[in-house]
Amino acid sequence: MMKINKLKLIISTIVVLLPILFGLILWDKLPEQVPTHWGADGNPDGWSSKAVAVFVLPCVLAVLNCVTVTVTSNKQISGDQSPKVMGITYWLVPAVSLFANGMTYAYALGREVDIMFILPASLGLMLIVVGNYLPKCRQSRTVGIRIKWTLEDEENWNATHRFGGKVWVSAGILSITCVFLPDFLIFWVPFAITMIAATAPIVYSYVYYRKYRNK
Repeated sequence: MMKINKLKLIISTIVVLLPILFGLILWDKLPEQVPTHWGADGNPDGWSSKAVAVFVLPCVLAVLNCVTVTVTSNKQISGDQSPKVMGITYWLVPAVSLFANGMTYAYALGREVDIMFILPASLGLMLIVVGNYLPKCRQSRTVGIRIKWTLEDEENWNATHRFGGKVWVSAGILSITCVFLPDFLIFWVPFAITMIAATAPIVYSYVYYRKYRNK
């Protein structure tokens, strides 16, 4: 059974597509080639045509938004998921669309875009938001830390997500403080923090499984 808030899905998809409107307004000011990917040094290393950046990328994200909401709203796949967790799925892709396209347009128009500041700050904010929602995730195969030990044991799932939430929030705070690091570290340190935050709950889940498997 599907429980999709159609109005919320329509609004969130419109938000995803808003950069197209901004792109049309700025069309004459945008160069024929605009940056769509940045390297670890904070400089653009991937470029696309103006048409692709303005039209194709938001449309791809709009499709992704619809697929994400549809899959996570399917009870047969996601189970009886928390309403708070379901609510955030409507706004993840819109946030990415506004952020990514906003950076693209700003850089293309010659605005000062400090990627080395934006990267750890935005990554840290994302980790904090996700970390706050992790403990609210109910056992499912679509949302959460979906590994063998959590999917086979609801107690393991709950304990792992409580632990993971604390780890991700802490990692987010640490990532934000990385804005004060030298440029040659400002990419790699947040990357290492994120990898640790992603790995720690998996290790915790396995340790929990080994500790309680005979109970």
